[in-house]
Amino acid sequence: MADLRRKYVHRAKRVVVKIGSRILSSERGVHARRIGRLVRELAALHDQGKKLIIVSSGAIASGISRLGLTRRPRDLPQEQALAAVGQIRLMALYENAFAGYEKQVAQVLLTHEDLANRTRYLNAKHTLKTLLDWNIIPIVNENDTVAVEEMKFGDNDQLSALVATLMEMDLLVILSDVDGVFDRDPRASKDARLMPVVDDLAAAKKAARDTRPSELGRGGMFSKLGAAEQASHAGIPTVIANGREREVLSGLFDGARESGTLVLPEENRLTSRKHWILYNLKPSGEVMVDNGACTAVTVKGKSLLPSGVREIRGSFGAGECVRCVDGTGREFARGLVNYSAQELRKIKGSHSGKIEAILGYKVYDEIIHRDDLVVL
Repeated sequence: MADLRRKYVHRAKRVVVKIGSRILSSERGVHARRIGRLVRELAALHDQGKKLIIVSSGAIASGISRLGLTRRPRDLPQEQALAAVGQIRLMALYENAFAGYEKQVAQVLLTHEDLANRTRYLNAKHTLKTLLDWNIIPIVNENDTVAVEEMKFGDNDQLSALVATLMEMDLLVILSDVDGVFDRDPRASKDARLMPVVDDLAAAKKAARDTRPSELGRGGMFSKLGAAEQASHAGIPTVIANGREREVLSGLFDGARESGTLVLPEENRLTSRKHWILYNLKPSGEVMVDNGACTAVTVKGKSLLPSGVREIRGSFGAGECVRCVDGTGREFARGLVNYSAQELRKIKGSHSGKIEAILGYKVYDEIIHRDDLVVL
């Protein structure tokens, strides 16, 4: 355990720290003192030469307190309005706290669409890289004011994993309101056991599936493990720890205590492009294939050809992301199609050599090339 901590945590130089709403706020809103406590630790890590990116929730909670509301609304426009009000206050608190340690911060607001568009994805990467090169600490949040429901990250856990992957960081730290990952919900079972290391994410996610998110936040432990899984597929370890513990960050990095849960990275990491396809893009439809095509893709690492396609579901254009499903409806892969749904309905079941005769042209032999195909 100690060796794993030294390898993945103590030596990390580039770190994303995700701070959830429950850490910063209560029903009365965001607490400046809580932000100040965490900023003191973050500033100390920055003084040690660590490159830090903070992914912070709390804009909506801050807006709730500023407007004197008693609970979070369920209506999207109201949430967006609260975020617009609260984000100003949240950033002011961070800026003032970091100024006490002579640290510069920058606000970066992102939507899922920003990271789904390859050009904007790279623009975000270049901006964040420049800020880090200038020794500025970026504070990232979802742009709740403009994000529509179907294009929202759902919670900042996922956003923190995407940012860690985008910037090829050494470590993702998710500060929660619990001590780490348990083998069952600790709020429902007194016998719940803290797991210091997770090397089987599927089992951990199964145990966490029934945990519930808080009123102030969107994500429960299942969400945090989902973020850890995304980071893991990019070769990035994750620590999930209790952000309400005093000196939690100092303890993690100096080895004074082994708090929280360390989620180990996958040895066979996805390429940057395949990770982007799997986690940044929202599928626009489905391509159902026969057993032979499924085996060719999953076992033999082949591209998907039109001869194995049996059914097209949804409406999508060439270049969009689709799910690949077998005859039972089970998704086994995801990728970027070379043809639109309308074109695929014409060429499905045909050999690649007949595409030009059917459509009058041929762009590619493959429906989805293996370089644009991620096996799940």
